[in-house]
Amino acid sequence: MKIAVFCSANNNIDPTYFNMAERLGKWIGGHGHTLIYGGGNSGLMECIGKSVHEAGGRTIGVVPRIMEEGRRMSDYVDVEIPCEDLTDRKAIMMQQADEFCALPGGIGTLDEVFTVAASATIGYHHKRVTLYDVNGFWDSLIALLDDLQQKGMIRGGYHEYIHVKHIDSLNQ
Repeated sequence: MKIAVFCSANNNIDPTYFNMAERLGKWIGGHGHTLIYGGGNSGLMECIGKSVHEAGGRTIGVVPRIMEEGRRMSDYVDVEIPCEDLTDRKAIMMQQADEFCALPGGIGTLDEVFTVAASATIGYHHKRVTLYDVNGFWDSLIALLDDLQQKGMIRGGYHEYIHVKHIDSLNQ
């Protein structure tokens, strides 16, 4: 199975998030799955790539040209798929991945989560994004989605497209 993971590329974040990325990476690699990710050499992106690689899994980095030119690509990328920009990256990841996960992240991660979810709502695919939560990281986003749902701004239930799992569920 090819699992796309969206996450922070920042290094100066809570160490708990690195632990989560490492655990998920070991699970992906240990179960013989392939990681599809941004292929960056910093933050949770580097952490999960390294963890998957070291656990024997395969990594596919979808790397925008600007990152490659800036030498920001991870040494743990087994297969590189170059792309022009972040829009291309998301399209390639949606095409390639069987599953989508999001670890803690910022604007880029939110953009990826909502691009996948919005694409599912109008029928481009039937995949959902799983938000891996630790210490309530996604609580405010979930509250916002619940509010939008209550106000009728989301057709159907957003849970069809966005699912939440807490870090302890990685043991299953």
